[in-house]
Amino acid sequence: MKKRRMTAAFLAAALGVTALTGCGGTGGSTDTGKSTEAEKISTTITVWGCAEDQADENGKWLQTMCEKFNTEHPEWDLTFEYGVCSEQDAGKTVPQDPSNSADVYFFANDQLQTLIDAKAIAKLGGETADYVKSTNSQAIVDSVTVDGAVYGVPFTTNTWFMYYDKSKFTDSDVKSLDTMLAKDKVAFNITEGWYMSSFFLANDCVYFGKDGKDNAAGIDISGDKGTNAMVSMVSNPNFVNDAGGVGIAGLRDGSVAAYFSGSWDYKNVKEILGDNFGAVQLPKVKIGGTDKQLKAFAGSKAVAVNPNCKYQQIAVALAKYLGGKEAQQSHYDLRSVIPCNTELLAVEPVKSDVLVTAQNNTFNNTAVIQPTVTGMNDYWTPAQNFSKSIVNGEITLDNAAEKTEDFYKLINTSIVK
Repeated sequence: MKKRRMTAAFLAAALGVTALTGCGGTGGSTDTGKSTEAEKISTTITVWGCAEDQADENGKWLQTMCEKFNTEHPEWDLTFEYGVCSEQDAGKTVPQDPSNSADVYFFANDQLQTLIDAKAIAKLGGETADYVKSTNSQAIVDSVTVDGAVYGVPFTTNTWFMYYDKSKFTDSDVKSLDTMLAKDKVAFNITEGWYMSSFFLANDCVYFGKDGKDNAAGIDISGDKGTNAMVSMVSNPNFVNDAGGVGIAGLRDGSVAAYFSGSWDYKNVKEILGDNFGAVQLPKVKIGGTDKQLKAFAGSKAVAVNPNCKYQQIAVALAKYLGGKEAQQSHYDLRSVIPCNTELLAVEPVKSDVLVTAQNNTFNNTAVIQPTVTGMNDYWTPAQNFSKSIVNGEITLDNAAEKTEDFYKLINTSIVK
């Protein structure tokens, strides 16, 4: 999950394009379809996406796909206005002023409830919802569904896995984190809650109920729940805390042999490791003397429609197109964005791509769908502080249970139920 922030200057500019968006305060369930009006619709559609999707070196993927969409819909005369807002920033930016935000935008599914509460995301009905359900796994569909309603068109899975140097670790080694740490340097971002939580999930921690959608249930991290394993890892001389780019820098200079990250780092890691490039699902780790499977939080990234857009049929059709098979193939070709469309995943070269296999094996075998409830917003900062205390030596094997109980009480007190 890559964290990016928009500058205040851009936000002001982005929210100032309302005169160009053609938004008029409509809402409710939406569906795609061609205009039934006798006259050709001429309007401007505002689209927000990440900077990488609009960069020259990546073929200006977003602009290219929007123009292709325009060509395929002669019944509409469309002009596009683009803004930079990453998937991870959408949940913070769009709710600030939904009526003046983009007609179509990209979001990470963990922000879904926040967007719904802000009335900033439209339900997708009819053939668009059917398309989402028929071209994705059930887990992907569930990631953009709340109370039976579909709220986005997924275009990729969103999780993390393990890169490693094949000259330093064998296929057998990478199945066990303890084996790897006994052999060579391993970089892991323990001070980031998204990664640290994998130890709690490995030891049967439950976030917001069995399905992750019960905000009132809170987070079950009473007792040890994996803290001992984190303390042991941090004290290992072969552990490298991956903060501030240390991990990938270590891969580059040879001081690190394995690194936990996601598909966004693929090009850099592949360039660094060359023929020794390896990528696999998460390994197991010993917790209380028993091998437990590390589990990553996982979800999807999807294309959303703003319910305030005047021409809903156009916005929904564009969202479906940008998250569709052709667009996913182009995204993969240009930026190695891993498709989630089931047809694409079944054909070459996607099917045999090591990167695709690593991410999808993680998603399918060693991951838990990240809850979309608002309580997760109250978890990340305390989780980061807790893990920093491990790195700083404030949490030890002797006080791990006590400190974990304190953490458990803190996060469940702060969650608004």
